[in-house]
Amino acid sequence: MQYKRILLKLSGEALMGDRQYGIDPKRLAEYAEEIKTVVDKGIELAIVIGGGNIFRGVAGASRGMDRVQGDHMGMLATVINGLALQSALEDADIQTRLQSAIKINEVAEPFIRRKAIRHLEKGRVVIFGGGTGNPYFTTDSAAVLRAIEIKADVILKGTRVDGIYTSDPEKDKAATKFDFITFEDVIKKGLKVMDTTAFTLSQENELPIIVFDMNKPGNLLKVVTGEPVGTKVNL
Repeated sequence: MQYKRILLKLSGEALMGDRQYGIDPKRLAEYAEEIKTVVDKGIELAIVIGGGNIFRGVAGASRGMDRVQGDHMGMLATVINGLALQSALEDADIQTRLQSAIKINEVAEPFIRRKAIRHLEKGRVVIFGGGTGNPYFTTDSAAVLRAIEIKADVILKGTRVDGIYTSDPEKDKAATKFDFITFEDVIKKGLKVMDTTAFTLSQENELPIIVFDMNKPGNLLKVVTGEPVGTKVNL
């Protein structure tokens, strides 16, 4: 295996499947099977999931809602998605723990770094919900922060696109894909795969990011075994 401990970042929109909003149980089951193939190889896996399929704070603020209130609603949405993913993983016989940056003790453990690492060492998948617990920070930033805290080897950002392109490949047919790109070039070119805070934090801590198509069966395992899938962002 190329990596021993990984952090997988999933967008909330990824859980919608072909729906316009909400959670698609079929897509959840597919992701659970993909994750199981990696866990069965002995890889330690943590997950950060977004909440955009339910509510996005920035969108709420653009319509006049208080940004802090909106972001807290978005954090709660990530916990809902975390619970759904936890259920799907357990249906696939994968031991999981859901930890939240916001205290919701009835449904999730509070985020405790040492406890999270211990769960990983025992072979459990740890899902981090609640973002960073602070407004104005995206779940991309939360993913990088948690990856650094648990000493992950790499961040895998699973999307519906097979890497980073010069522009949005769904809108621009002339867009070309990068197999490798530096953090500096990503920021300089303004490529909107993750927010600038997340890329900068990852760069400062020399933590590589691989952006790949999570919806293609077998891709997650290929990335973990070191096959050239997606786009790698590094120093």
